[in-house]
Amino acid sequence: FPATIATTLTSSLLYKPASIRQLAVAASQITKSILFPSNQSTGRIRIMSSDAAVVSEAPVVAQPDDGDKSKQQQRPQQRQKLVLKVPKGMHDRPPVQMSVREDVLQKIVRVFKSHDAECLETPGAELKEVLTGKYGEDSKLIYDICDQGGELLSLRYDLTVPFARYVAMNKLQSMRRYQIGPVYRRDQPAMTRGRYREFYQCDFDIAGESEPMLADSECVLILTEVLSGLGFSNYTVRVNHRLLLDGIFQCCGVSEALFRPICSAVDKLDKCSWDEVAKEMSDKGLADEPIERIRQLVLTPRGSADLVDQLRENPALKGNAMVTQALDDMSRLFRYLGLLGCPDQVRFDLSLARGLDYYTGLIYEAVLEPTPDCNVTVGSVAGGGRYDKLVGMFTKKDIPCVGLSIGVERLFTILEQMHKAKEQKIRTTATQVYVCSAQKNLLEERLRLCGQLWCAGLPAAHSLRSNPKLLTQFQYCEDTGVPIALIIGESELRDNKVKLRCIASRKERLVDRDSCVDEVRAELASLAAAQQKTEQ
Repeated sequence: FPATIATTLTSSLLYKPASIRQLAVAASQITKSILFPSNQSTGRIRIMSSDAAVVSEAPVVAQPDDGDKSKQQQRPQQRQKLVLKVPKGMHDRPPVQMSVREDVLQKIVRVFKSHDAECLETPGAELKEVLTGKYGEDSKLIYDICDQGGELLSLRYDLTVPFARYVAMNKLQSMRRYQIGPVYRRDQPAMTRGRYREFYQCDFDIAGESEPMLADSECVLILTEVLSGLGFSNYTVRVNHRLLLDGIFQCCGVSEALFRPICSAVDKLDKCSWDEVAKEMSDKGLADEPIERIRQLVLTPRGSADLVDQLRENPALKGNAMVTQALDDMSRLFRYLGLLGCPDQVRFDLSLARGLDYYTGLIYEAVLEPTPDCNVTVGSVAGGGRYDKLVGMFTKKDIPCVGLSIGVERLFTILEQMHKAKEQKIRTTATQVYVCSAQKNLLEERLRLCGQLWCAGLPAAHSLRSNPKLLTQFQYCEDTGVPIALIIGESELRDNKVKLRCIASRKERLVDRDSCVDEVRAELASLAAAQQKTEQ
């Protein structure tokens, strides 16, 4: 048989067992397909069963001729258009934002180091079981990674649990550490408020035994030093105690099994109304009477040491051991903060709960209030507390710990808004000197002078064009904020001089080529002193 007949007949036989009569019908149809090839590509062979009651169809396999193949090769393949974007809740950080970020991080690290902290870095991913069961209801926000070589991994949710794992794994008894790095949460992002799915945290923690509230008061002080050092004065540090909350719940008739769920509901008071929080408590199985008792206590106006005395006299709380211990701690905290000279922005707030499960003692949170320069409301910008049992989840021995975490992404958002309101220009480079040529064919002389500046440790730059225009070079200095330009021309080369130009004042003077590095340093020092005097 020809190839077409053989292929078609084979297809028919494979499709359904056939009798001799069926084969005859199939052969007849094959003959028709050869004589009338116009229907070859779509024709189907009808095979009738022996009782002529069931009709089946099998496709005719058509062999395309050379013309069909050439058409298929010429037909362009449609490519799906790539849409360039970043993942939801994440963002690029352009040079202006990175300039603000670097300045903020340097100031934060300076504060951390002044409190005897050493730097630590942990991986961006942890074993899933390390993170499981540490975050309460927020565990659903953890990013899980597919099985990687037999290990179930998750992206880190914060820097605290990895630090506790590090302390347990290395059998440390004490450590003061700071860490800066990205964390990941599958939260609903709010980009304008600095709320992302990938964001940086700056953590400071103290692990090890200490006298009650000594390490805690230092962490609260560090929080105020960081915010004040960044130029903020419109902040409030809210403090509370987990034992006090548990004691309140116990006095109000809440069963111990509901302590954490009810605490999680109270934690939403800064975002939701009391009615919404009360409904959540009711949905979690709490009766109306305990809910009303909790409302009367947690909505008590903020205070300081005076609120401690007020709660001691509250008849609804008297005799509860947890309340007594917590109030003793709070009294000691305010006494230590006074001795440390801590600002009076620290307020005792019974509505503060902090939703994470691992907190066991003092908890605190910093909130920025809107200002005329920035009316963006970002909520909490930092928080922390004591977690004495977290390390013990990884080892047999508990290591008491206390720490704080600064959400710098929200601070960046506020600072950028403040710069825009004041119309402040943000420099994105550290270049202090720009080497200019006044005439053509001076590329090699520019390179020689740049090499001299770089060897002296001065940040310098020059045009990458062989013969740039002088005005274009000056314009670059003004656009990027470079304070000094060194100009070389034929007359300067002949006299072994270089012209030093202050970009802001446009004043110029000739200096010796051999002493130009010292002259540049003196000019930079003079400009810095004038800037400092202006800011004061």
